[in-house]
Amino acid sequence: MLLTQLAARRLPSGWPAALPPIRHLAERGLTFTAPVAFLVGENGSGKSTIMEAIADVCGINSEGGKAGTKYASTGPATPLGEVLDADLTAAGLRLLHGPRLKRRAFFFRAETLFNLGQNVSGQYGFWEDDLTEQSHGEGFFTVLERMVSGPGLYLMDEPEAALSFQSCVRLVALMNRVAGEGGQIICSTHSPILASLPDAQIIELGDDGIRTTEWEELQLVDHWRRFLAKPDFYLRYALDMD
Repeated sequence: MLLTQLAARRLPSGWPAALPPIRHLAERGLTFTAPVAFLVGENGSGKSTIMEAIADVCGINSEGGKAGTKYASTGPATPLGEVLDADLTAAGLRLLHGPRLKRRAFFFRAETLFNLGQNVSGQYGFWEDDLTEQSHGEGFFTVLERMVSGPGLYLMDEPEAALSFQSCVRLVALMNRVAGEGGQIICSTHSPILASLPDAQIIELGDDGIRTTEWEELQLVDHWRRFLAKPDFYLRYALDMD
């Protein structure tokens, strides 16, 4: 483990302070107990806000990218990042805040990945392929396989966005391998496939704040099971609203 706990010194400025999971961070903090942790919750629950803040305290651009490069800090910290404290192990301090060229951390952010690729594709320490010459999903895996490997902290914000069912299963295998290599992964996701990784910590964000739960108890999993069993039950309400 590299990062063991997060806690906000106070509530951040602006709208994030109204989110129950952010208030939870200020009141009780969050402890990581496994090499792979998933943040799961509805849109607007605060997943990306927390991921951005973790990137801030780890010296990574909250828009996505790699620690220890000139792209690592291209702007001010996010409101939560300004007040967030992170407890790091000795290995975490070395890999995240040690000599610049030896830092091992990467923030894979789906919505900004291809903008990042325009700046760093082909550069030393990144990936060689031109992402614009690949499909969306192929580009995602070009980056994941090159940048997520070995000891280091790897942040992922909805990496399933461009991935098929099979590619999501492939990503689960990659995550499992990296955890075995001494890496730590924190991933926000809407994918029940990713969250099914055995022995991962599942952190659900919602109106009650933050709670650690099991895959079988996730509301996300329950919704998918019900939908796949009877899609018409869900769709008749949605289509009647149009």
